Amino acid sequence: MSDARDRFALIGAGPMGLAAAKLLAEHGIGFQGFELNDDVGGLWDIEGPRSTMYETAHLISSKRMTEFTDFPMRDEVAEYPSHREMKRYFREFAERFDLYRHYRFGAEVLSCEPLGASGEGWRVTWRDAEGEHTEEFGGVLIANGTLSTPNMPAFEGEFTGELIHSSAYRYPGQFDGKRVLVIGAGNSGCDIAVDAIHHGLSCDVSMRRGYHFVPKYIFGKPADTLGGAIRLPMALKRIVDGTILKWFVGDPQKYGFPKPDYRLYESHPVVNSLILYHAGHGDVRIRGDVARFEGKTVHFRDGTSGEYDMVLAATGYKLDYPFIDDGLLNWTGDAPHLYLNCMHPERDDLFVLGMVEASGLGWQGRHEQAEMVVRYIEGLRAGSEEARALQKAKAGGFERATGGMSYIDLPRMAYYVDKATYRKAVGQWIRRLGGAGA
Repeated sequence: MSDARDRFALIGAGPMGLAAAKLLAEHGIGFQGFELNDDVGGLWDIEGPRSTMYETAHLISSKRMTEFTDFPMRDEVAEYPSHREMKRYFREFAERFDLYRHYRFGAEVLSCEPLGASGEGWRVTWRDAEGEHTEEFGGVLIANGTLSTPNMPAFEGEFTGELIHSSAYRYPGQFDGKRVLVIGAGNSGCDIAVDAIHHGLSCDVSMRRGYHFVPKYIFGKPADTLGGAIRLPMALKRIVDGTILKWFVGDPQKYGFPKPDYRLYESHPVVNSLILYHAGHGDVRIRGDVARFEGKTVHFRDGTSGEYDMVLAATGYKLDYPFIDDGLLNWTGDAPHLYLNCMHPERDDLFVLGMVEASGLGWQGRHEQAEMVVRYIEGLRAGSEEARALQKAKAGGFERATGGMSYIDLPRMAYYVDKATYRKAVGQWIRRLGGAGA
């Protein structure tokens, strides 16, 4: 194989792409990075062509539980940083580890086609300001993110007001003078509803199911920093954490929120204190699931209705890798079925990085995923026994690292894992492949 075909194509310069770029460079594995935007940061750059960020967005996890271990955020950065701070953080990360030189910016990858079986190379085509280009690489690392393609449901009837997906929301001024209905009450939906409460004439929230709410602060500290020193069995953790939430959150049902039909941690909790505050003050009305649209009237399944000028669907995103055939990713159901959410069972030249979600995983957990992949590539090239053992493990059949959790059946949960189970498995492979592990 020529020197050019020894290199990997790395798609994306968001948090996951940058982590992979850093590790590839440290381990001496040649690669070429591609990024559609003109800078690093992925969706955290609100000016990016496919960013789904909005002006008031902040991290829902605290900075110390989110940051890369070897690149902590500045002390002066708020505990829950804004997207502006995050954009600066990723730029500084790229500068610190000299990553800019590895990327082509303003480059949209159009297709990735295998030249044959695993190890025979890939043909990658991309487009930039100068036109289309094609080059062959030894492998492909996909890190283009999971939150860029809107999941817009089909609604019965026609809404004659303004209907948008949350991906099109940028500024609170979009709500000025409007009666607003937010469909969906996940983390983004609740954040955006708070904006609508302050800027619109009125705000209702439509919910198909209940959620478990977690405040951002407990005992004066970020909620996700508590309890990390002791790992409790999930059954006991639910009892302890559920009791704490009753103390600090109370019963959301008294404000009209539906009761969750699943147990704590079987879906991602909503980390938002303000939506409950406003519900308690009567500033927001909780509605049931939408039945149909009729002009500016929205009919709900409980038989009630309301008049609105704007409907915003905070209905999440779907996994989308438009530049590669789904069949090449071992797609099963709502997501690719990959060993530890990143490794193809049969190919050793194709990896999907960042297609993993877990409460509290942070970017360090994703960094560990990238380290496992990079060490595996390095080990295969060196012919190590441990790399061959991992090759055999991923080809032998596997289940998602849920730790026995029964996550609710939703597309966004199709790549959800249990943090402790996942990090333990990844850390074990890192150690076997010569690293320190988690």
